[in-house]
Amino acid sequence: METIESADRRLFLRNLSFGAAALLTSPAWAETLLKKGDVKIGYSAITWGGKDEQAIAELAGLGFKGIQLRANTFGPYRNKVSELKDALAKHNLTLCMFSSGNVEIDPAKFESTVDTHVAHASFVKALGGNAIQLTNSLRPKDRKPTVEELKKLAQVMNEIGKQTADLGVQAVYHNHMNQLGETPEEVDIIVQAMDPRYARLLLDIAHYKQGGGEPEEAVVKYKSIIHSLHLKDTKPAETKNGYKFVELGQGRVNVAAVFDALNKIKFKGWAVIELDGVPDPEKSPLICAEINKKYITETLKYPLG
Repeated sequence: METIESADRRLFLRNLSFGAAALLTSPAWAETLLKKGDVKIGYSAITWGGKDEQAIAELAGLGFKGIQLRANTFGPYRNKVSELKDALAKHNLTLCMFSSGNVEIDPAKFESTVDTHVAHASFVKALGGNAIQLTNSLRPKDRKPTVEELKKLAQVMNEIGKQTADLGVQAVYHNHMNQLGETPEEVDIIVQAMDPRYARLLLDIAHYKQGGGEPEEAVVKYKSIIHSLHLKDTKPAETKNGYKFVELGQGRVNVAAVFDALNKIKFKGWAVIELDGVPDPEKSPLICAEINKKYITETLKYPLG
């Protein structure tokens, strides 16, 4: 038989849970907690297909404070860094991430691979940035990658990160469909083999979802090594792969749950909105950016700056 004391305790706990539920559904509470997370919202220029000057102007016009540029800027600007740096400063934009490109695991390509990314890191440092994103195009066509291949990728990234750290630039691994690190299991093998002093995780929430995982769970799981995020959504589509990446709130990713997880781990860093291309031909990169901004600022009630 339940005692009066235990009944009172049960009633107290029930009322406490009701009160917590009320707080969780309060927009004012949610907004206050989100601000404590100190998540800075950036945007990737990749959607503009190389028209980086246009991307800089339009993203600044929408109020974004951070931009991710790609390795395509390295060639034309490597000997005139000041021009690109001035353009970013003019529009009050921080280089929050730089797409440094492919990492090879072939021993014969080790030195050239490391040298390429170290050169990019020097470029990023000169632009006022402090992070480079690493990807790979190494996924076998006819089989799953081996554990050895996945660990080898981590080893090469560790060496890249060790050398870029001397420049004050963090190397980060970007999980990606059709690459090494497509599924949560593959991502885990890679991340566990990464040395957090030199290589950290850029969690792409849409790629992780499409690969079969729940990104909000990954945020918590990798809280000690997560450096930044890519924000986008994914949904089924009549495409070669059976899906396409879309604006936030247009697909299957529970973006709100991801932000809740970021709050839970007290994340402080950049979350970069990224679309490889416009998902629908009638849209422009600017229209996509406006949709994404509206989701962040109106649906999540989260500030850009």
